[in-house]
Amino acid sequence: MSFLKNRTMLGVLCIVLSLLICFALTPLFNQSVSQKTSIVRVVKEIKAGDQITKDTVQTVEVGRYNLPENLMRQPDSVIGKYAEADLFPGDYILTDKLSDVPAAENAYLYSLNGDKQAISVSIKNFAQGLSGKLISGDIVSVIAPDYKKQGATVIPPELTYVEVIGVTASTGYDTDTGEISEDEDENEKELPSTVTLLVSPEQAKILAALEADGKLHLSLVFRGSKENAVQFTKLQDEVIAKLYPVPAVSDNTETAQPSGTEPSAETEAPATEAGGE
Repeated sequence: MSFLKNRTMLGVLCIVLSLLICFALTPLFNQSVSQKTSIVRVVKEIKAGDQITKDTVQTVEVGRYNLPENLMRQPDSVIGKYAEADLFPGDYILTDKLSDVPAAENAYLYSLNGDKQAISVSIKNFAQGLSGKLISGDIVSVIAPDYKKQGATVIPPELTYVEVIGVTASTGYDTDTGEISEDEDENEKELPSTVTLLVSPEQAKILAALEADGKLHLSLVFRGSKENAVQFTKLQDEVIAKLYPVPAVSDNTETAQPSGTEPSAETEAPATEAGGE
């Protein structure tokens, strides 16, 4: 190690190291920094749960150096998916901020195909909504006190078997998904404020009228497998079809007048397996 004490040798060694850094390591570093890659960047604000569309993102070129591995680089892998968190213009999109399916609290709304509608009715007291026990997939009957101001409490034939697709608290969070809002204590489940039902347009009109009157009550008819629940909804659809027949068009393009007699309002519950599931 005596050569380290020689100032000349130390100077030569420092010069060699500086030349190595300047002409070998620095160009390699600059080359890696200057390399470009395409990434997907947000151009319009996207709220958590929103579906990402073509006009909300763009592809840009940036330096590859120090980019995260889970960065989305192709627009086709982003468009059509759902945001797990709020995204703002200029944000890069990471894989852990995307979901293939909608958020749990509104996933049922994305299954609507135009044949039926989703409508919510208020639960004004604990008893009206089965004491907070309703869950998605339940089949309920809607009981209408003083129906059409006639003094009688009835189950309208249109609302004998209705499917529950959501139960929501006043915070906007669904109470049957297992998710807890930030303001809610883990040991205290918030009671439902509304129940969302899957209905036909005719059923929706009746429910809207009952909601306006503030008089309706839900009773549980069936809870079990999806296959057995479908039997109830199919029977209800048949009743709706009889109560609201589609006018037949004759050969001379005249619309046939519906008959003056209405079908029976009574519905018979389908036979299901004991215990549902």
